[in-house]
Amino acid sequence: MPERRSSERKKVLLEAKWSSMSRRHEARVDDVSVGGCFVNTYGHVELNEAVDLQILMPSGAWLSLAGTVASYHAGVGFGMSFTSLSEEQIASVKELMATAAERLV
Repeated sequence: MPERRSSERKKVLLEAKWSSMSRRHEARVDDVSVGGCFVNTYGHVELNEAVDLQILMPSGAWLSLAGTVASYHAGVGFGMSFTSLSEEQIASVKELMATAAERLV
């Protein structure tokens, strides 16, 4: 299968929260790029569903991002493509990628 990602990803393990259609869930972000991330969660989503995500930065601040579900793996989580990021949010994602510890596995 050809690679669909257009941005370099960093493997991480960060605390996160996400919500869609008035449901809130706890999660972990497994990898992140300027274009999107993988959200490890038991919560159910539909492809192309709008999602609001908050990632706990190494600094202790929460980074809020919006996007849509690009892929879904039941019981594992979902891939998310970010939508309409501001310059400030892009800079924050780049900072996250530079400062978060790399997950080895």
